[in-house]
Amino acid sequence: MGRFRVGMHTHPHRVELRGVHIPHEKATAELETSAMPIPDTIILPMRQHVGAACEPQVRRRQHVDVGTLVGSTDARMSAEVFSPVSGTVKEIRTIHFSDGRSDQAVVIEPDGEQTVDESLQVPVVENYADLVEAVRHSGIVGLGGAGFPTWLKMDTDLSGIDSWLVNGAECEPYLSSDYREMVEHPDTILAGIRTCLDLSGVPRSLICIEDNKPKAIEMLREACASDDRIDVFVLPARYPQGASRVILRNVTGRSVPRGGHLTDVGALLFNVTTMSEIGRFLKTGMPLTKRRITVMGDMVQRPQNLEVCVGTPIGQILEHCGLKGKPRKVVVGGPMMGITQVELDTPIMRQNSGLLALSEEASRAPRITACIRCDTCANACPIRLSPLSIHRAYQQGDVEQLDKLMADLCVGCGTCSYVCPAKQPLAQSTRLARNMLRAEQRRRRKEA
Repeated sequence: MGRFRVGMHTHPHRVELRGVHIPHEKATAELETSAMPIPDTIILPMRQHVGAACEPQVRRRQHVDVGTLVGSTDARMSAEVFSPVSGTVKEIRTIHFSDGRSDQAVVIEPDGEQTVDESLQVPVVENYADLVEAVRHSGIVGLGGAGFPTWLKMDTDLSGIDSWLVNGAECEPYLSSDYREMVEHPDTILAGIRTCLDLSGVPRSLICIEDNKPKAIEMLREACASDDRIDVFVLPARYPQGASRVILRNVTGRSVPRGGHLTDVGALLFNVTTMSEIGRFLKTGMPLTKRRITVMGDMVQRPQNLEVCVGTPIGQILEHCGLKGKPRKVVVGGPMMGITQVELDTPIMRQNSGLLALSEEASRAPRITACIRCDTCANACPIRLSPLSIHRAYQQGDVEQLDKLMADLCVGCGTCSYVCPAKQPLAQSTRLARNMLRAEQRRRRKEA
């Protein structure tokens, strides 16, 4: 296959401009990643992924090393959990999250030695089945925030797949974790991509990056220049460019049918840091135990990109970076899709990429006024939904109408609330409506 060169001005598909321009606020973009010292306590929830929770594989007072398996399950949709430190299991207890979920967690007291588990080995990978099996025992999940088990996404029929897309858009404000991966570790990103292409037979890969990251674009284009199968696709910087259905449409011109997956239309999509972790794991044999997060917000004294142990309490991270006072709001993730935290002993999990500490002024909720029926929310929605109609159907508990309005397709980007001049709680109600409809769909399938 000949060299293909695609970008903003040369790709064959018209880039959709739905969505919204949001101030990027990426003040940490050019700050090199620094490593946080080992925390006093590690808290490892047994469900840091989409799917079934793991069962603890360790007991109280047991010694663990870096890379020791501490959580696994026989359930297919899951991802193993590993210790990021050497130390002693202090307890196994139930923890509660701000969204109402509860989970078992293994609590480890580090010994500071960081002894590596002797059982860890570099995986032997000779074919695609070997690759999938290796990734299954790596602890790698979707690191863009979704947390879907990576091995399970790979374990699919590849006969109709012609594009392996790598998502480096990172369109959320404040966050620069993926950007730092692209400029600091293009080698492991390309290693992961090349191994996946070599063993899967998928003919091409496109690394998709917004045009506000010229340094990453240049570095990755240079790094993949010798491989005709890999190229960089430049996208306009417009939120939510990184949503899976949005990036698929804007890069390939394809749309996923309702209830379908990207693989149904010939594509796989991995976050760029996820792909880099695959390359790193295949080289070192070390499972996913650390991750980079962007720590920002107007209450943070020293904003930075910080490598932390998975399971580090967010309060200790904020203490390390320094606070200007007591934050009014602490958010894990970005300002558009992140989750507000209630307790500061909540741990950072492997799918988290940001931590924000915000003042009263920065986080004050806007005053809600009457809807003026301007349709701005529908015009901005990247999935072409009608957020106002969904909002009203949800308030009425009309599941049939929610089905007609396809509320289950909402990606939860928050664009509708952001653009609404009346500041109606459209994103919140649409998320609840999506959950209501999906619960009803599951009930009906179970009854059938």
